[in-house]
Amino acid sequence: MSDELCFTPATELAAMVRDRRVSARELLEAHLDRIERVNPVVNAIVTLDAEDARRRAAAADEVTARGGTTGPLHGLPVAHKDTHLTGGMRTTFGSPLRADFVPDDDELVVERVRLAGGVRVGKTNTPEWAAGSHTFNPVFGATRNPYATDRSAGGSSGGSAAALAAGLVPLADGSDMGGSLRNPAAFCNVVGLRPSPGRVPSAPQLMAWADLSVQGPMGRTVSDVALALAAMAGPSRRSPISLEEPGASFAPPLEAPTRGLRVAFAPDLGGRVPLDRAVRDVLTGQAAVLEELGAEVTEDCLDLDGADEVFATLRAWQFVTTYGDLVREHPDQVKPAVRWNVERGRELTAEDVGRAHVLRTRLYQRVLDFFDRYDVLVAATTQVVPFPVEQEYPTEIDGQVQEDYLQWMRSCTLVSATTLPALSVPAGFTPDGLPVGLQVVGPPRGDRRVLEVGYAYEQATGHGRRRPSLSSSRPGETAE
Repeated sequence: MSDELCFTPATELAAMVRDRRVSARELLEAHLDRIERVNPVVNAIVTLDAEDARRRAAAADEVTARGGTTGPLHGLPVAHKDTHLTGGMRTTFGSPLRADFVPDDDELVVERVRLAGGVRVGKTNTPEWAAGSHTFNPVFGATRNPYATDRSAGGSSGGSAAALAAGLVPLADGSDMGGSLRNPAAFCNVVGLRPSPGRVPSAPQLMAWADLSVQGPMGRTVSDVALALAAMAGPSRRSPISLEEPGASFAPPLEAPTRGLRVAFAPDLGGRVPLDRAVRDVLTGQAAVLEELGAEVTEDCLDLDGADEVFATLRAWQFVTTYGDLVREHPDQVKPAVRWNVERGRELTAEDVGRAHVLRTRLYQRVLDFFDRYDVLVAATTQVVPFPVEQEYPTEIDGQVQEDYLQWMRSCTLVSATTLPALSVPAGFTPDGLPVGLQVVGPPRGDRRVLEVGYAYEQATGHGRRRPSLSSSRPGETAE
């Protein structure tokens, strides 16, 4: 029963706690037991505070006993990405420079999860300073993919994705600049949502108006992601770009009509990105799934001219502002990818930044025109399948050389430049059992639409119900 609880959807677990079919303490102990057995295999949770979690679960049960609830996540174990500030709990950013850093206070997304009733279990692994879509760092090492432990779990929210896939927690969070919620979700056969900028307000922030990086939820089902988004979303005066729509408007149920849904189908984003043959083979049949749901599917893609330059410029600008002093003061203690991004930022001129904003404005006008004709754009989440864990990033895709550690992520980075919400949902497996994700991109601020379409696709396919087989770290045990 313990492992069965650990793979029960968060929406069902929330109802079970509310109805007193399981206590928050029982639910927590089931997950702590699984963490003890399985986490050493995948290295997803890097800081664990079981005693604090037990105190929080006990407090939740006291509220339940009085007939109350603390919110939509009441009694649910949760884990936070190790870039998110957690009051009283170590937050390392995957960097030796912050290996012992303990913040005094929660940042806003963590605070909202706590106030919604989530029981904080610990922190999930991330690349150093969240740079890159492969989760490894000199503090904790690499996170391994639960479906193939010799492969990458993706990143930069790879620890969160692996923890979900391995049944270590029912809900987790992450952040996404160039695919960090979507990429690991695809690699680990879970669901990750890059919300619209401002949908999940971020605070504190050094660059409060910057919108290339967002925070958001991850789960094993689309409904679980919607449940978490309901807790995280909503306006905040602490964020100048926060959106006014209340979080409750994104809560499940997500059933919505799909007949007549206008879908633009572009696995390779209109030929802009190369795809591994294995990814292309899995995605080719997904248009038929959407058509069986009643959608009108057309092979078409948003004109993404200029999106590469927009992303590269704004990313470099944000990196040099955020990490420039760090690199200057500790050049030998910051990984090369971060130093490279900072150097690109230092090379920028005012004209470069201005041109990026002009290009982005033109791109957004094309976005509006495109979504007058379509309801969603569907594409590959990742261009490759999970690669060997020892490899920093793929250097070749379908015969095309990838010149730096960002180029192989363009199926996500191009979408980031648009400001559009995007959901990665499980799309199936390669013949050798590696997960592939489908990216559902919605119109401006169409977060609920991508959740509804993703939910319909998920219900029609069931790919997310396939669980990994993991050898336990305890001799003689197997975690299924």
